[in-house]
Amino acid sequence: MDAVSMQGGFAAPPIGAARSFRAALQALSRPGTIHTLDGAEPPAPLSVAAGTLALTLCDHDTPVWLGPSVDLPEVRDWFAFHTGAPITSRPDARFALGAWDEMQPLSDFAVGTAEYPDRSATLIVEFPAFGSAHRLTGPGIRDAASLTVPDPQAFQRNAALYPLGLDSFLTSGDRVAGVPRTTRVEG
Repeated sequence: MDAVSMQGGFAAPPIGAARSFRAALQALSRPGTIHTLDGAEPPAPLSVAAGTLALTLCDHDTPVWLGPSVDLPEVRDWFAFHTGAPITSRPDARFALGAWDEMQPLSDFAVGTAEYPDRSATLIVEFPAFGSAHRLTGPGIRDAASLTVPDPQAFQRNAALYPLGLDSFLTSGDRVAGVPRTTRVEG
């Protein structure tokens, strides 16, 4: 592990983690809204938002799967130093981080069980840019919201699994949007 891996964490960890946890909760509780999420300076190619989510949500008890585009020695070292999260295979992952195409098939990730629906994976999807191509409805959304998602049909199939399913964060630069399993996507 080199000195670069030890850099890029929160300047004030309790404050940075609290702020980013609040932004993450806002993103998931109000699907389709876009929030600024910063505080981390992860190694490339991780976005600021993805790195900040990782620092906030991952720890030694949350196995992480890294997509091929981000599964690099410097990213692994950064995760090890800042979160202690073990890097694992798809079925064991509680968090998955990478590009949407790398996460396919989504059925390889845990969606929870009838007794423990919370034992599912959360996807942190690195996304090129936000847009408003798809209509979102469901809990936390008054009437409807607009957000571009990578694959509307996959999100529709995921919502049909409720109360099981995957929760997703879409990240781009220092911005994040949440699409929980309760969100219905059209378009």
